[in-house]
Amino acid sequence: MGEYKVSEEKAREIEEKIKRSKEVIREAFQKFKPSECAITWTGGKDSTTNLWLIRQVCIEDNIDLPHVITIDEGDAFPEITDFLIKISKKWNIDLKWLCNFDVLRACQSKLGGTVKVKDLNERNRAELKRIGFEEESFTFEAESYAGNHLMKTVVLNQFIEENNIKALFMAVRWDEHPARKNDKYFTEKEAGDLQPAHTRIAPILHFTERDIWDNTHLHNLPYCPLYEIGYRSLGVRSTTNPMQVGVPAWNQDLENTVERMGRRQDKEKAMERLRKLGYM
Repeated sequence: MGEYKVSEEKAREIEEKIKRSKEVIREAFQKFKPSECAITWTGGKDSTTNLWLIRQVCIEDNIDLPHVITIDEGDAFPEITDFLIKISKKWNIDLKWLCNFDVLRACQSKLGGTVKVKDLNERNRAELKRIGFEEESFTFEAESYAGNHLMKTVVLNQFIEENNIKALFMAVRWDEHPARKNDKYFTEKEAGDLQPAHTRIAPILHFTERDIWDNTHLHNLPYCPLYEIGYRSLGVRSTTNPMQVGVPAWNQDLENTVERMGRRQDKEKAMERLRKLGYM
């Protein structure tokens, strides 16, 4: 990882934050069986840290690792896919890949392809109706409002329904996005139209972006190589750009620049609305 130094004081601070995260995770396992839980893993720095922490608790307490899931939006960086496969093997994780194949069939798996609503299955048509989409077709792009909902939220909710999941571990941080600044470690999601009831658990809420990288270096955690070439927040391939080309994420001005500016901004502005539908 090169010359990245973490002071002794900061290292102690990180260990305290790790301790707090593990307390949240252990509280979760007091409330729910591992088989009733799932961990979301995108391959990004935050979700890898989150998975590492949960896995550490499972090893320390001799309990089974919950389901680990990732969502294929149909527009993934190959580097992320390779990373997920590689670390799954290294950490002995049975990774479950979720994808809305019905949408991909409708557009022949082509970004920019046309999806005719009549060609979708009953669930997807109902989901479009739920978000107030009344057009006869839409262009497939994973980060549009309709695309985000169908490709991410819908498959996540279906997994929760089909596997009787009662708790979902998520890698969100208070400082990551304004829509998450008031999140709690445990959030009850009530059942709604096409949305199953479950509890969302956020063990790393108190970590900052800098904390994530300090911890990654302190504990030699794996990370996607895209971070080495300037990416700071990883979304879909077609609409995510590096913040500073050639400058590793951890060497950028994390404290005075917006982490997710490299992502498509219309989705970022719609975050509150998307989260009400079940988005992460």
